[in-house]
Amino acid sequence: MQLKRVAVPVACAILALYFAYHAVVGDNGILAWRDQQREEVRLQKELAGARARRLALEHRVTLMRPESLDPDMLDERARENLNLAHPNDITIFRNAR
Repeated sequence: MQLKRVAVPVACAILALYFAYHAVVGDNGILAWRDQQREEVRLQKELAGARARRLALEHRVTLMRPESLDPDMLDERARENLNLAHPNDITIFRNAR
C-alpha cells in the first residue's frame, strides 16, 4: 500500500528529471543553443571580413575599368605581374613571412 502511494510521485519526478536533462543538455537544449549563438557570432565576423575583402577587390576592379582607368594602378599591376621595374626605381626587398 505504501509502495503504491510513492510510486506515482517517484515516476513523475523521474519523468520530470528526464525532460529537464534533455532541455539543458539535449541536441536542442540550452547548451546547444549557446553553442549555436557563439558559432553565429564567429560566422558574422567571418562574413564581415569577407565583405570587406570583396569591397576592396571591387574598388580595385573599378580602377581597372577602361572608363575609369587609373594609370598608376595599371603601372603597378603590370610591374607586379611581369616582375619588372623601371631603371630609375628604387627597389626594396622584404623578407617573405
